[in-house]
Amino acid sequence: MKDGFVKVAACTPEIQVADVDFNVSKITEQIKQCAEMGVKIAVFPELCVTGYTCQDLFFQDALLDKAMQGVVEIAKCTEGKNMLAAVGCPVKAKGKLYNCAAVMAGGDVLLFVPKTHLPNYNEFYEARHFTPYTRSFETIHLAGLFNDGKYHEVEMGQGLVRLGNYPELVVGFEICEDLWVADPVSNYLAGAGANIICNLSASDEVIGKDIYRRQLVSNQSARLVSGYIYCSAGDGESTQDMVFSGHNLIAENGAILAESKLFENGITVSEIDIKKLAFERRKISTYSENKPYYEDDEQNGKANIPTYCFYVDIGVEETKLTRRISKTPFIPSDKAERNERCHLILQMQSHGLMKRIAHTHSKTVVIGISGGLDSTLALLVCVMAMDLLKRPHTDIVAVTMPCFGTTKRTRSNAEILCEALGVTFREVDITKSVLQHFEDIGHDVGDHSVVFENGQARERTKVLMNIANQVNGMVVGTGDLSELALGWATYNGDHMSMYGVNASIPKTLVRHIVQYYGDTCTSDKLRDVLYDILDTPVSPELLPTDESGTEMTQKTEDLVGPYELHDFFLYYGIRWGFEPRKVYRLARYAFGGDYDKETVLKWMKTFYRRFFSQQFKRSCLPDGAKIGSVTLSPRGDWRMPSDAVAKLWLEQLEGL
Repeated sequence: MKDGFVKVAACTPEIQVADVDFNVSKITEQIKQCAEMGVKIAVFPELCVTGYTCQDLFFQDALLDKAMQGVVEIAKCTEGKNMLAAVGCPVKAKGKLYNCAAVMAGGDVLLFVPKTHLPNYNEFYEARHFTPYTRSFETIHLAGLFNDGKYHEVEMGQGLVRLGNYPELVVGFEICEDLWVADPVSNYLAGAGANIICNLSASDEVIGKDIYRRQLVSNQSARLVSGYIYCSAGDGESTQDMVFSGHNLIAENGAILAESKLFENGITVSEIDIKKLAFERRKISTYSENKPYYEDDEQNGKANIPTYCFYVDIGVEETKLTRRISKTPFIPSDKAERNERCHLILQMQSHGLMKRIAHTHSKTVVIGISGGLDSTLALLVCVMAMDLLKRPHTDIVAVTMPCFGTTKRTRSNAEILCEALGVTFREVDITKSVLQHFEDIGHDVGDHSVVFENGQARERTKVLMNIANQVNGMVVGTGDLSELALGWATYNGDHMSMYGVNASIPKTLVRHIVQYYGDTCTSDKLRDVLYDILDTPVSPELLPTDESGTEMTQKTEDLVGPYELHDFFLYYGIRWGFEPRKVYRLARYAFGGDYDKETVLKWMKTFYRRFFSQQFKRSCLPDGAKIGSVTLSPRGDWRMPSDAVAKLWLEQLEGL
């Protein structure tokens, strides 16, 4: 449970209809397996102690009494296992029968949670046997069943379980149809504080239902900003009129973490990140808690579910991770989804730029083109914007500005790219201007310090701005999100433009968007130059080349570290607000043998140090549309004082 990860399981045991002893043996067998895997919350199907398909056998006391004995046996199995378990069973109370979840831990039954919504349509006849929950509590007496001389009383009603040694973890329970209705029970459970919802289900399988079920679970976990464990009946249920597939799902805030294959019954395991959910709930101002009152809320006509809290100690330990942590969280792993994402991003970028061009009545757009990835993507966006405006590509003025570090390869690629796209191409060699500037300020040209580098960057921005004045245009910025996070931009140099189309595109994603454009374009000339640009190392080209002018001596990732690591740190450290030690743990887990722990830690320190010290550059960014879930615009998602101190974050890293 360290770092917020709690291991959970949706368990579908083999059962036999009305054979309680057999069912109990299979359930306890899976509880033991879960304990060995370090599971802290295990959920079993609806009415699995008896079988969901017992039909009129539910009227038989012999079955009901045996079921309660079975519940006690299962509860005893949880003793010493540091686990919370929820098992479906029938419960007699108030002269009626209820379809319940028996919640147990530490060898005892904590609570019986009854089902609120009983399906009585199509193949379902639950109202024939069961009574719906009416928000009242009842005491169930289990005296004599434990054979320990103690008097056991268990409440039957809706309740939450808080894990006493981990206050951020609150668990609520609903049963099958309670999710499928217009106003699910879990809405109220989450409002009362539950951040993990357990659903004990017996959902039969019909064509297409698995797709709907998956969407339902995913969407509900997203709406509630919660974890969701959905467990369904499978092997052994009667096939007289239905078939059950054991479709189990574990979701977290809209993402499916784990899913069983249909008809492959067993244990589905993953880890839900409670701290991630807590962060998102704090952040979303429209997420509010409902009051867990007993009485109906007369103002809106809705009944709040009464809740009792039970505090359970299940131990604190480091959870072994099995869930997938992507090395590239900004990039979908599925190629079709990735291509669709790239297409949508290009559309968003180009429509944003189109609006700005139209609003400012710009006769042209001016862009610095270096032959690198960022300026290439920005130029492609400019072309798409002009197409949307039905204007010629010649209204785009692409300017290449070679100087000391420009290689023949990037200079050539810049020109070929502009020719292939049909834009206006200009070359302005800034070498003389920069040398004159160095002479004016008394800087030795042999001193390749930051003055040497930034002097070129600022000269280039001056050229672009003045050309824009010449041609009644606006300067389009090329810098990306990763560079903004690291402050890898020259203040009042490439840091400045009239509109930054790449402002919320991380470097790792820039590459895939350019790749997608190259893969889908119809021009061989354009495709070939895009592929060569993709194959070129990332560099600002501000230090002199080798004598031949073909090899660059300055490579960005040698200086600030791999962008795939920095984008990972950006996503988990900034987007999700994870502590540095948690980001470090996830990075080591995700990148495996790609980087040793010393390398990961080295570049993490670089990331946090630069992120804090370079905020002043982000505080005065030009406009640029938000594209993904992370943006560092001072007018958007990120507001941070420029003089904030990084001590807390760096101290935690030093402690590693």
